[in-house]
Amino acid sequence: MIQTFPLALPGTLVDTHRIDFTRLYSTGWGVVAHDVAAAPNGDVYALYGVSRYTSGVAEGEPDPARANFAYVIITRYSAQGEVLASAVAGRSGRNYLDGTESALATGSDMTLCVLPDGTLSLNAHPNSTTLIASDLSRVLAAYSSDDGRPFRKPYVPGNPFAGSISVTPSGRLLCVASEYGVWNYGSAIPNLVGVADGPLTPEHKPVIRAFASIDPEPKHQGEVDVQPHVRHGGEPVGLTRRPRPSLSELLAGEGYSWRWHGARLKRPVPLADDLFVLPVYARTLRGGSRGLPFSYSLVDDQGATVGRLDGMHPYRDSPFTGFCWNLASDPHRGRAYHLNRYGLFAWNKAGELRARLDTGTKTHRPLTRFTLTACTPSGDLLLVHQKQHLVLRVPAPDDLGDLAASVEQALGAYTKQRTALKKQWTPENWHWTDPSTPVHHL
Repeated sequence: MIQTFPLALPGTLVDTHRIDFTRLYSTGWGVVAHDVAAAPNGDVYALYGVSRYTSGVAEGEPDPARANFAYVIITRYSAQGEVLASAVAGRSGRNYLDGTESALATGSDMTLCVLPDGTLSLNAHPNSTTLIASDLSRVLAAYSSDDGRPFRKPYVPGNPFAGSISVTPSGRLLCVASEYGVWNYGSAIPNLVGVADGPLTPEHKPVIRAFASIDPEPKHQGEVDVQPHVRHGGEPVGLTRRPRPSLSELLAGEGYSWRWHGARLKRPVPLADDLFVLPVYARTLRGGSRGLPFSYSLVDDQGATVGRLDGMHPYRDSPFTGFCWNLASDPHRGRAYHLNRYGLFAWNKAGELRARLDTGTKTHRPLTRFTLTACTPSGDLLLVHQKQHLVLRVPAPDDLGDLAASVEQALGAYTKQRTALKKQWTPENWHWTDPSTPVHHL
């Protein structure tokens, strides 16, 4: 089913802060989509944020109409596309809507995941995980690293878990963990990939069995940087203990080793219960990065590299244009997808490119305005239009050879459904306001 639904701002938030939708984002405010996730029962969750910063406004300004703010918003949609509920939390500082501090463990690169028991997991780096009730009514637990380096020192370890989570068909949790000192940085960034040895619940935090790393030797680590909940070879990861050879070492062995120094690990996706795609990108350059190397390695749960997603040209299909890092997967059918400014790509479980939709053509050019976020449990693609703040659900065909026709049909339906939503919601400059849906404060 092709569906389009809006990333709406709660009416109370808009009224409290008197948000002016006619202002340009360059004046210091904006709405940005982070991620979309789907549950097996058909519900869809969207994670996005709204913020405003005005120079000269004091921290703690009592007037919400003038105050700076940053909010995290999660909206839940039914299988039919109806908005069911929203949750709002202050990302930092005061929540002017109810005067409370946020219970979320936030950070950078925030993502969503629906766990096997239906609980919603909000994840952020470094190693922060928040468990939220499926109806968005409350926070069940928060696992936070409390790692504010280099801005907050000394570092006192908190209660961390993972910076991102994805679920395999049998319910295993594919996790990414950050480490301090990766590539000599003075902060914690993603470095480890592993599988949890059990379910994640408010009462139980499983051990993550690491099987891959990107930097084999992070610098300036001490005993406080050893992570007891992440293990390799039965020992906690940290100092000199982590999986080797690392992904960067394996890729450097293929040539141009200097290009992989400083490489970044992005969110991996599962292709099966024991097969994963690990995306690695070379360090970006100030003068332009198109044509730099990247790798979508196929790695099993023992850390063995068994293949790669093939078929993309490093320059003509470069994900560095626009920084399009996302991969999405349908592990039930063994498919992986990637969308960037030059095309939509689809692979099978063996890593063979089965479809490439060229955005240089008139038919598929509208895809350049979307960001690929995830696949639903049934395999449909979830795209976000970053300027019109709409989510588009694209049904995936049984045969990837029919993907072009399916996408063309979805883009045509998007135009009609968008027009219908405009009549219903009357947005202002593509900003949607919802005055009636229940709002929970987390």
